[in-house]
Amino acid sequence: MTRTPAIEILYADDALLVLDKPSGLLAVPGRGADKQDCLSARVQARYADALVVHRLDMATSGLMVMARGLAAQRALNRAFAAREVTKRYVAVVAGRLEAPPGGWGTIDLPIAVDWPNRPRRTIDHRLGKSSLTRWRVLAIDETGTCTRVELEPVTGRSHQLRVHLRELGHPILGDTLYAPPDVQARAGRLLLHACGLHVAHPLTGEALAFESRPPF
Repeated sequence: MTRTPAIEILYADDALLVLDKPSGLLAVPGRGADKQDCLSARVQARYADALVVHRLDMATSGLMVMARGLAAQRALNRAFAAREVTKRYVAVVAGRLEAPPGGWGTIDLPIAVDWPNRPRRTIDHRLGKSSLTRWRVLAIDETGTCTRVELEPVTGRSHQLRVHLRELGHPILGDTLYAPPDVQARAGRLLLHACGLHVAHPLTGEALAFESRPPF
């Protein structure tokens, strides 16, 4: 079995870890013996007090934070719940996506679990949870067949960016859950990367900013 690349540790102190997760690695253990290799387990083998705060999809790469100890975890959980942590992503989507007036657009569509088709999510205006994504165009391919976009999830629903872009009519290249087969086949992985993170240090309150260059 091919092992995913090593995790890069971008920052480490007594309370906070900032990590660069490769695509194809689970953030936390899944069900079954074959799903125990994950970012949290690898990090905890080195930092025994490391605790999970948030997750990235297995197919998504980029910046993740973990807390060291319960006090730091509680502080970071509060910050995420209060939307005080800013996350930015880069994605490459199918088709020509025109820049909205003013540069940034918003996608405001409620997301719910698609129970018959788990783990997929779906837009559900009756049962879905409020979900908001800000987006802007970074570049359009010369052929007009794909667009590079920057994304800022205001809420943090599972699969939010993937579902919102699919609903916009521009699924992410390589997305095996939400893109049609021809769009899935245009990339060997999901072209979604957590590239920016702004967070207050859980103990000192110092404003910290981290960046990770997309590998695509």
